Amino acid sequence: MQKILFLCLFLCLALPSAVFAKTYINGIDPNYPPFAYVDEKTGQPAGFDVDAMNWIAKKLGFTVTHKPMAWDGIIPALQAKEIDMICSGMSITAERAKVVQFSKPYWTLWRVFVTPTDSTLTPEKILHSKINLGVQRGTSEAKALKKEQTEKGYPFTFRYYDSAPLAIADLLNGRIQAAFMDELPADDAIAKGRAIKKVGTHGDEDRFGVALRKEDNDLRAKIDQGFALLMADPYWKELQKKYLNK
Repeated sequence: MQKILFLCLFLCLALPSAVFAKTYINGIDPNYPPFAYVDEKTGQPAGFDVDAMNWIAKKLGFTVTHKPMAWDGIIPALQAKEIDMICSGMSITAERAKVVQFSKPYWTLWRVFVTPTDSTLTPEKILHSKINLGVQRGTSEAKALKKEQTEKGYPFTFRYYDSAPLAIADLLNGRIQAAFMDELPADDAIAKGRAIKKVGTHGDEDRFGVALRKEDNDLRAKIDQGFALLMADPYWKELQKKYLNK
């Protein structure tokens, strides 16, 4: 028996520490470029947030896998412990903070209206016209604008989509006259040659954070530490240049 115990102890000590590293599942929106998406060529998750979390995981000695899923069900999936975190361009809002906790913000950007390049619509005209306006369902910008419409009586009609690129596709097909989204997905579409333009910002700026379960304070501390290390590393600038044209 002593020989068996000694052998087990020897094998455990001989195995690399990575074998015992904690594995976390990160839920991502599969169609939210440039922050998170599934690469068409490789079929693998990619994007600013995916690469950032991969770097943090390697730096801090844990393993992360990225699970694409529908955005409007991603917080319930976190609560049900199907995933461990949401690092996928999620805006920090008071409503979400009631059911999850957030890491420190790691990115800030504005919300914008987009139209076809030949459109004469302005933000003011968009808000006060009987047009079809596209938004991604379950997003903070959609909820904020819906609340504002209710309070101010804007006459436009919402059209909901599973992603910003799908809204842009219908914008170009003429099914909607404008769309409202975070700035970088709009920039990404423009960079890819889509015949759209940004016509103005609206509302408050978005601050992105990693969403976690309320009880996972140790993981939050780990994520905060990881982003602090990443932001101090040259790779942070490389990520911005690669995905955000910064």
